[in-house]
Amino acid sequence: MRKNKLIVVLISILVFSCASIVSKTARQITINSSPDNAEFIIKDEKGIVVHRGKTPATVTLKTGEGYFKGKEYTVLIRKEGYEEQSVVIRKELNGWYLGNILFGGLIGLLVVDPLTGAMWTLTPQDINVNLNQRQARINNGSLTLSVIQLQDLPEELRHKMIRIR
Repeated sequence: MRKNKLIVVLISILVFSCASIVSKTARQITINSSPDNAEFIIKDEKGIVVHRGKTPATVTLKTGEGYFKGKEYTVLIRKEGYEEQSVVIRKELNGWYLGNILFGGLIGLLVVDPLTGAMWTLTPQDINVNLNQRQARINNGSLTLSVIQLQDLPEELRHKMIRIR
């Protein structure tokens, strides 16, 4: 009886795959910006918009699509008055996928994990972006006027300021 249980356990280990058991086929990504309430758009590697929203947010993205094909994404973050920024979310080989060599066998290594996308993970999982405020510029020949906030002016230039009434 004990021998039969051991055989069932060994067969189960050989039939199932490591990454599919331990990991998921989708990953939660957290998107934060400073200042918050910035708009974000996520596009996949084909340029298709898969999600949009406002920061802060947590979204779920698929790790793979098709046999041995991992997903990658570009996150565009923007807010009025600030410079746009983009972050690339890259696919990486899931470390648990290599566990198939010891436990999952060929079925996990060549079939289950590559088909489900569990062989991939996404990085970074946490996106934290500091948006830079745009500077207004007026250029009239050789004169340039730049408008910036006082806290953005370097300390060594503050003594050159002239009060306008």
